[in-house]
Amino acid sequence: MFATNRFRLTITKPFIFFSIIMLLKSYLAWMVIFDDVLPWMPLITEIPFIWLVFSLIEWFASKRKMAAYMTVNLLLTAIFFAAIMYYKYYGVMVNYHALEQVNQVTAVSNSVFSLMDPYYLLIFADIIVLFVLLWRSDKVKVWKQKHSKKEKRALASSVFVISLMLCLIQIMPNRSIMNEIVRAQEMGILNYEAYTIFQQDNTELVDAKSINQKEVDKLKGISPVTSAAYQGDAKGKNVIMIQMESFQKFLIGLKLDGKEVTPVMNKLARESLYFPNFFQNVGQGNTSDAEFVVNTSFYIPPRGAATQHYADKQLPSLAKLLKKDGYQSATFHTNVVEFWNRGELYKGLGFDQYYDKSFFGETDKVFFGASDEVLYSKTAEQLKKMSDSGNPFYAHILSMTAHHPYTIPEEKYKMTLPERYEGTFVGDYIRSQNYADYALGLFIDQLKKDGIWDNSLVIVYGDHQGLPIYSLDNDDKELMKEIYGREYVSSDMINIPMMIHGEGYIEPKVMEQVGGQVDILPTIANLTGVSMNDQLHFGQDLLNQKDTNLLPERYYLPSGTFINNTTLFIPGNAFDDGKQYTLPGKTEKELEASKDEFNRALRLLHLSDSYLRQLPEHTPK
Repeated sequence: MFATNRFRLTITKPFIFFSIIMLLKSYLAWMVIFDDVLPWMPLITEIPFIWLVFSLIEWFASKRKMAAYMTVNLLLTAIFFAAIMYYKYYGVMVNYHALEQVNQVTAVSNSVFSLMDPYYLLIFADIIVLFVLLWRSDKVKVWKQKHSKKEKRALASSVFVISLMLCLIQIMPNRSIMNEIVRAQEMGILNYEAYTIFQQDNTELVDAKSINQKEVDKLKGISPVTSAAYQGDAKGKNVIMIQMESFQKFLIGLKLDGKEVTPVMNKLARESLYFPNFFQNVGQGNTSDAEFVVNTSFYIPPRGAATQHYADKQLPSLAKLLKKDGYQSATFHTNVVEFWNRGELYKGLGFDQYYDKSFFGETDKVFFGASDEVLYSKTAEQLKKMSDSGNPFYAHILSMTAHHPYTIPEEKYKMTLPERYEGTFVGDYIRSQNYADYALGLFIDQLKKDGIWDNSLVIVYGDHQGLPIYSLDNDDKELMKEIYGREYVSSDMINIPMMIHGEGYIEPKVMEQVGGQVDILPTIANLTGVSMNDQLHFGQDLLNQKDTNLLPERYYLPSGTFINNTTLFIPGNAFDDGKQYTLPGKTEKELEASKDEFNRALRLLHLSDSYLRQLPEHTPK
């Protein structure tokens, strides 16, 4: 009896009681975020940080000790919950830098919370129960008063010192781990979050004046071309770039129960230069990052969105390049221009005009703004006016209706899903892309009717992944396995299509070479015949550089990830324990990723960061 009472007294002490609660919450977070969790890992990585904070409570708090425990419980719970939801949406570890994007995250809150399993809310259960009991239960009030006394300072001090040492033991040796997910797993989630706050950016920038195209080309493995194919074939033609929201490559040619999901895109692929081995280069800015990359041929920043770090710069861009040849330029997007700081981005890119929600209105609204039908209808009117002016134009058009979580209104349904797809994330995605395809068909028809299609170079590509692996439940994974005929993997997830169409002057062909969004600008420059001799760029002309490519990836895949001709490489602690994945259409025998490529990919990212950070700021329009 004495032992039982002693145990009960110990377990009800706030220090022990809340330690057990926080440990259970850490297990919940670990199960969602990490693979192959060893049972003791959350215990040895999370408890030291928890005790570090709790020992401070025991040291300083007395009358309000329970309130302090409840407050810390709430704060640490919020960190674990944020880590869970951020991982489900982005596939990466959250850190305090995410506060910079709080406005954007709240704007896509429906998308974020659509990924939430109900059991995630169990992480808040104790807080609700304790809050109610502290007000209504006499026994709990007695418990609160009974343990309001501070523990001995010597004991609290000892726990603090030991916990601090254990935290440092977990943090210090793991600072150099390249893969952020692995780093957080080795450090522990709470230690990782604390580390990112105190981590200093000691990156030494390369002098921008010393960065040149010759070095970039050498790092990428680009060889000079004596006679460029397709050069100037689209000279003087309008350039229309259509960015398809969340459009992945597997949709091309996909049939469900014998019916094409994207008949317009399928037809366009057959009638164009079609690049099936094409990959995204975006980060946290998603759509806005795609805008940045395709218009600059630079990489996204190490953290955050390009629009938040580089939008105020005088950016080398496609609009400025074409302007030298007399092109007018405009960009079209149905959301507000303030979202992701696009107003500043468009100034930096040198667009003559932008059209946002103030132009398209909110009639037929879907998610952030007007539907794709409204987007394309009103855009076609403006393109007709631009065409009638006599000067060629460059238009960048952003489709938006097929946006996560893909729950478009029923009146937009243009297909009937097979029963097994109804009510699933994959099914909603497919139906929204079927609508986006339908709306694109209307736009193409209007361009043909207005006489613009035949006089234009049209580039269509996906902006970023639509079905992240980490957001899929078991039913969704089975549907993806049915679609692919195998497991759905990371290289499939970031695989987007790209098509280049020139009516009557570009012969349709499937282009098997590997490419990425960073390659679009130099490819268009070759086709339109504009010179890039004085414009630094990190992409390559896909019509002439076919033998090799090196594509560094960031954010949605860990730092140090890269793509070459056959392989997607993802580092572990570093290169040596990294994993290799075959690209779509490649075999295990073709897997080949070298440490030299790994180092060159990191160097390319560093050069891009260095150059962009040292650019002068643009002047207000």
